[in-house]
Amino acid sequence: MSTASESADWWATGIVRMAPGELELRGIPVQELIGSVGFVAMIWLMVRGELPGTRQAELLEAALVASVDHGPQAPSIAIARMTATCGVGLNNAMASGVNALGDAHGGAGQQYVEALTEIVDAGEDLEQVIARHRYFPGFGHRFHPVDPRRDPLLALVDRAVADGVVEGRYLRAARAVETFLNEGRSKPVPMNIDGATAVIYAELGFAPELARGLFVLSRSVGILAHAWEETTQGRRNKGPIPRSILPTYRPPR
Repeated sequence: MSTASESADWWATGIVRMAPGELELRGIPVQELIGSVGFVAMIWLMVRGELPGTRQAELLEAALVASVDHGPQAPSIAIARMTATCGVGLNNAMASGVNALGDAHGGAGQQYVEALTEIVDAGEDLEQVIARHRYFPGFGHRFHPVDPRRDPLLALVDRAVADGVVEGRYLRAARAVETFLNEGRSKPVPMNIDGATAVIYAELGFAPELARGLFVLSRSVGILAHAWEETTQGRRNKGPIPRSILPTYRPPR
């Protein structure tokens, strides 16, 4: 193998083909995509290798819209806002916020898709799957008695099932989990945004890891908006608490 061929094969990809004056994304010339394909459909094309149907794209878009922001108390947003005051650019502020999206903050959607996959695809017993999780993802919310984003998303999935857009297997499993978790409870613990979007991602056939990646894309919009707002306010070196408040000192024991 020649050095040139070896170098070309090193980065071999099925995502993009480029040559002087030519650019194809997943085999489609970019000039055919510009002005004819929406951004959400473009996300689908890039990660799945094909364009979605109109209803599939609408369902994905609803999930992405719902997860855009949840205020500065979210660690990713707070970190982005603080970083924006430290003399760095928007890209640094956004990257800092995105890097906070881990298993505890931002990972519940992926975890719930994994759980639903165990129940639906692997045929595992619902109770056994739930028992394996010390904290079962996708349920309850520290601020909302009922997450306001949950019902509109699940209603869209119901409609998509009725119209044959998706099969509804993961939706039925999710509702079965919700029923099981709330048996005997005087105060129900309803499915939250992570659970509802996980149902959508699973119904649309996205791998669990992509559920987190899609959440990151969605939340990046909120991170950008907050980082820009903080930038325009002109503050420098903004910390996590006002300067008039000092952290409690706890001497070593």
